[in-house]
Parts: sequence; C-alpha cells; structure tokens
Amino acid sequence: MSGFTLLKEEKRARRGRLETVHGTIETPVFMNVGTQGAIKGGVTAIDLKELKCQVELSNTYHLHIRPGDELIKRQGGLRRFIRWDGPLLTDSGGFQVFSLAALRKITEEGVAFSSHVDGAKIFMSPESSIQIQANLGSTIAMAFDECVANPSPYEYVDKSCDRTFRWLIRCKDEMARQNAKPDAVNPDQLLFGINQGGVYEDLRIRHMCEIRELDLDGYAIGGLAVGEDADDMYRIIDAVEPFMPKEKPRYLMGVGKPENILEAVARGVDFFDCVLPSRNARHGHLFTKRGRMNLMNNKFMEDPLPIDPECGCPACKDFSRAYLRHLLKAGELAAMKLCVMHNLWFYNNLMEEIRAALDEDRFEEYYKVQLDLLTRRI
Repeated sequence: MSGFTLLKEEKRARRGRLETVHGTIETPVFMNVGTQGAIKGGVTAIDLKELKCQVELSNTYHLHIRPGDELIKRQGGLRRFIRWDGPLLTDSGGFQVFSLAALRKITEEGVAFSSHVDGAKIFMSPESSIQIQANLGSTIAMAFDECVANPSPYEYVDKSCDRTFRWLIRCKDEMARQNAKPDAVNPDQLLFGINQGGVYEDLRIRHMCEIRELDLDGYAIGGLAVGEDADDMYRIIDAVEPFMPKEKPRYLMGVGKPENILEAVARGVDFFDCVLPSRNARHGHLFTKRGRMNLMNNKFMEDPLPIDPECGCPACKDFSRAYLRHLLKAGELAAMKLCVMHNLWFYNNLMEEIRAALDEDRFEEYYKVQLDLLTRRI
C-alpha cells in the first residue's frame, strides 16, 4: 500500500514517511545518484545498503541509450538488474535532453535530438519517457518536463510552463495505461510531477496551482541549481512551498550542498538528490562533521587519523587520511571508491540526524549549529 504520512512539523520543516511497494522511505531523505545503475567511483547498489541509503536514483535517458530499457525489462526490471532491493526513483530524462543535446527541436509532441553517445536520432515525448520508466519498473517515475536555463526570458518560461503542464497530463494518462498492463514490471509505479517557472515567482505559483489539481503521488521543484545563486533558489522555494499539497511528498531536484539541504528542509522539502557528494569525493573533496576537507592538501600527507573520527563509514573504519591521500595521488581506483562511500555515508547520516532532530523537536537548534559547521573548511 502506497501513501505519504506527515508525521510532524517544526515550523515549516517536515518529518514524514512514504510507504511504497518496494519499502518505506523515511523523510527528509537524500537519494543516492546511480545515473547508469551504479554510483560513479565503483560503488554498487549492494554497497549502498552499508551506507544507509534509502532510495537509489537512476536516469531514464542514460539507461534508454545503453543498455536499453527493453533489455532491462527482460532482465526483470532495473532493481533486479542492479541488485537493489529498496525503493528506486527514475528521473524522466528531461534534464539530460536539455543539458546534453547540443541540437534539439521542441514541439508540442516532444523533443527531437541526437544522442550524446553516438549521435543517433532520438525522439522523446511524455509518453515515451513514461514507457521507458515503466520498462525500468522504478518505484517512483518522474514526469517529462522542459528544464529551462536560468535566467530565461519571461515570455519563453511562461509558454514552457504551459507546455510542461500539458505534457504532465499526458504523462499521467500514460502511467495509468502502463500500470494496467498485465506484464507491467511494477504495476504500482508512482508518478511525481515537476514544478517549473524559472526564477519567476508568479509563474512558479501559477504552475504549482495547476499541477496540484492533478492529484499526483508527489511534487518536485525542478529547474533550480542550474546556474542561479542560492538566494534565488531559497526565494523560489519560499514562494512555491505554501501552494504545494501538504499531504504529498516534496522533492527539490538536483540539490545539493549539505547547507542547501538543511536550508531546504527548514523550508518544507522532503526529498533531495545530487551528484555532488560522489563527484567531489572522486577528487578528494570530502565532507566531515567539522567541515570540508581537500585530502590532496600536503598537510594530510602523514596524517594517521581517519577522514572523520566521528564517522562509521567503511573508509573511516579502516584507513587513514595519509593512506587515502596516497591512493588518490597514485590514481588507484580504490581511493575513489572509499572516498565516494565516505561522502555518501556523510549525506545519509546527515539526513538521519535531521530526522532525529525533527522527531525530538529540536530541529531549529540543530539547524543553527550545523549550518555553521557544514560550511567550514578544515
């Protein structure tokens, strides 16, 4: 049985629980990004269980390109293919279409573009995005939308919002059709709609008021963290949040830094994802309870301490800063894997602490202390 329960609130911060066919998601939650079915840096879905991951996220566009969503369906769906037994969210591919495709043509029907891998001609529509996600069998499918650059002209964003709304209606209809199929990989697949509107508060609010009428399983704020500064992002969340259904989960797409997550939780957001922790880790940029660390710095050359003495991740349990720095300098793949595991543990543990603070009615106190610590540099 699927459904979201809002357990408690502290001002605008929310503590919730989403029951899905693939397990329970405690919110606020950070989803670990395995774009092509694995976390970059050598981390598998099996590793994620050890890192306190609740939800794995993969991408519709990339998996459609290779190995192909029909192949994955024949393998029993994406969860079975990658050996992940928990909830899984698939991004619709909309962001990748607009960020990776150098040449694209947008029409009412969808988007024609060329593959970034081999240049093959591809057409993606709301229906085909949902069909691909149905083949993948994810727990949560995201609606196909247009992600505009920030800033974009008001008139263009206005028309884009209208088209994204029409596309969302088509996504909902296609989802119902796919879920009713006798061979559906996941007949209980959930659909989240995406709010757009650039950095224009009036468009954001209007679009949110339109899409909430469709009574979807959840609602995302998209089109942020794509070039605007953090203050603009917070301003848009503040504008949109009062118009988001209280009884449905809320997802801020592609965010972000730990302090961004903390600020967004305080503003009423439940779900997050970002490639930043794994991307940074592969270059030795690590998060700790006392601030950020660049492990490549010379001062760590002979440092016998773990990355973070308060951390329980596999890297910190067994290895020193000096050893991990040596592996990074030597270009050893083990270094990337261990550092990525550390950063993902840090993020998942941060969300665990946020949930505990909300459970114990001390989130505001936690927020004030952590906001300072999270932005320090070691």
